[in-house]
Amino acid sequence: MNNKVRIQDDLYEAVNGEWLAQAVIPDDKPTTGGFSLLDENVEKILMQDIEDFAAGRKKSDVTGLEDAVRLYCKVLDTARRNADGIKPAMGLLAEIRSIDSAADLNEKAYDLMLKGVDLPIRLGVEADMKNATANCLFLMGPSIILPDTPYYGQPVGEKLLNAYRTMAARALSHTDLSEDEQKAYLEDTMTYDALISKQVKSQLEWADYVANYNPMSLAEVCDYVAPFDLRGLLTKLYGKDLPETVIAYDPKAIREMKEYFNEDNLALYVHWAYVKTLINKSSTLSEELAGNATLYRRTLMGVEKDPELKKQAYQRISRCYSEPIGVYYGRTYFGEEAKKDVVKMVKRIIEAYKGRMRRNGFLEEATKEKAIRKLSTIAIKMGYPDEVRDLYKDLTVREADSYYQAMENIGRQMMLDELGKLNKPVDRSEWLMPGHMVNACYDSSRNDITFPAAILQKPFYSLHQTVSENLGGIGAVISHEISHAFDNNGAHFDENGNLNNWWSEKDFEAFKALTQDMIEQWDGIEYCGGRVNGELVVSENIADNGGMAVTLEIMHDTEGADFQLYFINWAKVWCLKATDQYIQLRLQNDVHSPAKLRANIQVRNFREWYEAFDVRETDEMFIPEDKRIIIW
Repeated sequence: MNNKVRIQDDLYEAVNGEWLAQAVIPDDKPTTGGFSLLDENVEKILMQDIEDFAAGRKKSDVTGLEDAVRLYCKVLDTARRNADGIKPAMGLLAEIRSIDSAADLNEKAYDLMLKGVDLPIRLGVEADMKNATANCLFLMGPSIILPDTPYYGQPVGEKLLNAYRTMAARALSHTDLSEDEQKAYLEDTMTYDALISKQVKSQLEWADYVANYNPMSLAEVCDYVAPFDLRGLLTKLYGKDLPETVIAYDPKAIREMKEYFNEDNLALYVHWAYVKTLINKSSTLSEELAGNATLYRRTLMGVEKDPELKKQAYQRISRCYSEPIGVYYGRTYFGEEAKKDVVKMVKRIIEAYKGRMRRNGFLEEATKEKAIRKLSTIAIKMGYPDEVRDLYKDLTVREADSYYQAMENIGRQMMLDELGKLNKPVDRSEWLMPGHMVNACYDSSRNDITFPAAILQKPFYSLHQTVSENLGGIGAVISHEISHAFDNNGAHFDENGNLNNWWSEKDFEAFKALTQDMIEQWDGIEYCGGRVNGELVVSENIADNGGMAVTLEIMHDTEGADFQLYFINWAKVWCLKATDQYIQLRLQNDVHSPAKLRANIQVRNFREWYEAFDVRETDEMFIPEDKRIIIW
């Protein structure tokens, strides 16, 4: 505790200030504290275990782990990587370079896509919002260089584009292109990126998840995206079993694709695809190329240098083999006693939530019953999956493969696995997060909540913490995720995960008014030289608000409850020190509010805060009762 700051004036600084003053951000990361520290601890544990596996000191029967270790060793084989240089990627780059017409691209598109080359359109498969038992094909425009469309034309955007230019120019110097060709490829890449940026969604638009659902007939979409032959690509993927309807997640980018892809600007696309592929593949090539390929990200995040090689190797396999590593972590380090205790807490929170719904002041009885039915059917995924998916049996790493070849094979199998789900029922047992991830989530299409084993440690949770501390930590996180079922996005989905209006018109109007109140409470708050966009962060703020409301109610029914400890641990959870660049990036693009504001703003809506610390009108952490918002 920081005795120099009154808790009534700044909860976050009073609890975390002294630690923050002494904390040092690692030079290979943009943050430390809270989630980041727990993630670092998990990383250290698993890095040692992977080292032991590689050296033959440990063994595991978890599917996929043996291949993960082989990939780990290939990352570390810098002698082979440096000797090969850029050679492993030159065949693919030459293939891209040779594209001379839309017809030629269409002929090669299937193979290029499976090799990780960006096409003028992106495909994906996930549960259909209106029929959550079936998968659908969704489409988006290509990705842009900058974090968001509003960056274009701004000084910060130009600074980042310059970093990308520097990075790309260095990478191009390793190819067989002449100096004049290198310059042309680079300038065409920037020109093409600018074209795309005028058509694709902003992060604020993406935050409205329900607005992604734009069904279009396949025939209609094929007409929009011509001369790109979408039907031909899908035929190579699915044969004659093509979907009649596809979902345009970014309808403007699809309808106006001719603005950035046509026969006249084909050369721009080819040069853009060449440069993007070169940058994307560089991480699997020589140390020099891999180090150069992180320049843009380091500039974006304010990170001084790359992680050490062994950490890079671990982080690579942690992404590629996330499920096997998560299952191994869960089986090895997650106790059954803790699992039972937290599951019990989840069920208690759900029951408390039902009680709050029954007593809700703005919902009609019919709407309340539907909300309670949704709560009753929430599935709980706690710790880690029982088994590893069959996908990981196919992610084999051959001894003879180079790092580049291994990653190309893994990428191909992962893409075929995702796209291959289209004509299969949704696997509701699939986990969205692996067991070693320090995070949690709610999935509206499955109506389930996932709590990986790695988040179930201090300060979020411990069998050795008080119930009050656990409720202020993991309890608030659990109820936060449950609250996503009733935020401005989740509220549109029913208990089966289907996009379905289960509200009366009057009730939904009342909910929208409260949502607007939440937007206005946050909108424009000054933070680190920027301002909060209340609309961007509203879904997460509704979830924080609901999470606090229900856990505070449980506190009243808890023997020996200590509300001060509850609020202190709530503030500990959000403790974060970050680079200026990372703070600005999150402030402008993240649907989550800045950590300090999450700690300080939400508590002001609840009378328990004022009673716990005798917060008065003259204190900074006070807001009048008529400004306080509680939705659920």
